[in-house]
Amino acid sequence: MGRKYRLYPTTAHEKVLTEWGHSARALWNLALEQRQYVYRQRRVTLRSVEQCLHLTAARSEIDWLADLPATAGQQVLRHLDLAYDNFFNPSHPAGHPQFKKRGHRLKISFPGQKVKVRKLNRHWAEVCIPKMGWVRFRLSRALGGVVRNATISKDGVGWHVSFGVATGARPLPPIDRPGCGVDFGVAASAYVSTENEPRRMPTTLSAAERTRLRHLEQKKARQISYAKKYQGGRYSERLRETIQQIAKIRVKQACRRRDFTHKLTTELAKNHGYVGIEDLRVMNMTRSARGSAANPGSGVRAKAALNRVILDNCPGERRRQLEYKCRLYGSELRPVPAFHTSNTCGNPACGKVDPGSRQGCGRLFSCVHCGFEDDADHNAAVEIDARARQGVPPARARRTGGSVNNSTRRRVTASSPGESRRRMREAQTTASG
Repeated sequence: MGRKYRLYPTTAHEKVLTEWGHSARALWNLALEQRQYVYRQRRVTLRSVEQCLHLTAARSEIDWLADLPATAGQQVLRHLDLAYDNFFNPSHPAGHPQFKKRGHRLKISFPGQKVKVRKLNRHWAEVCIPKMGWVRFRLSRALGGVVRNATISKDGVGWHVSFGVATGARPLPPIDRPGCGVDFGVAASAYVSTENEPRRMPTTLSAAERTRLRHLEQKKARQISYAKKYQGGRYSERLRETIQQIAKIRVKQACRRRDFTHKLTTELAKNHGYVGIEDLRVMNMTRSARGSAANPGSGVRAKAALNRVILDNCPGERRRQLEYKCRLYGSELRPVPAFHTSNTCGNPACGKVDPGSRQGCGRLFSCVHCGFEDDADHNAAVEIDARARQGVPPARARRTGGSVNNSTRRRVTASSPGESRRRMREAQTTASG
């Protein structure tokens, strides 16, 4: 398990940590360049074992490598091994390891046996960092296990220390509770099939923060244009301060988004036997509109705004959290094909697939065949739940739309749940008459 805390280094510590962060970044770039060069010239794949020997020899000749703790440099090489392993793993979405530019996030990693942690009082503790000594951090929650590794990083707010902790917790046995389907959307952040109201993510930025962010972005654009025109592209201290102010607002936004995401995924994994979600291709969904700078095409600005809203709801991060939380709490994650979930009627007696049932991106789903009406996102969540219960194969779902009555199976299996929540247009007409 991971534990992250706010670190409070002194001014002298901050200076040293900044130098170490840039040294670790430069070491990453050198090691990556060495691996690529050796493979191009000799078709030999280097690993961290061989490069650690080169690192030991280089530390005696290069001062900035000697200043960086040896264990931190070795961790950089091990992380490069992991990056290559993820790249060659066909089931992992990672791309080829990339070089890190100067503006990359500062990060220094240490193995667990090289750091020590001691508690000072109820709210404060200290971590002993090699070649630095004890540094205080805010003990917001107990470690709860043995420290296996530690990483010190910096973002727009300040410094943080993250511990990889072996808690000894084991996955719970499968829980005997009903499952649910969840539709992750834009207008409604999440709609659960067993609930009557959507779960909406609170606004990640207030109106004043959005105004200030827009002002800072415009100020940054002006300063960059001035730097390119009169300073040869060199950033001034005022420009760096503007970038830091933007980063602080962005970090606050990310923290609020992360808080809502963790609360949502934890509640879903704890209280349901299984959680059905759409197997979304987020990278395909957030591709830019087709066109070029000379011929940008149509709807480019609207597509960019839609991409920002989709990424703000982070469906990929929600799925990542559900994958390990469902295993931890005894639940099961069941991704289903997203094909026609928004156009399939949730009425068990119908189940027809028709794009005309949902005009545009409206909030109302009105079946053109049976007159069934429901909230569009709730109707999609019910269809997702039906597919998750049946275990619809992706190929079959692409042919039939994934509904029960449109299936090519000889025997119709379990129907869509929640009949009591359905409102039929005929029933409404009868009641009004």
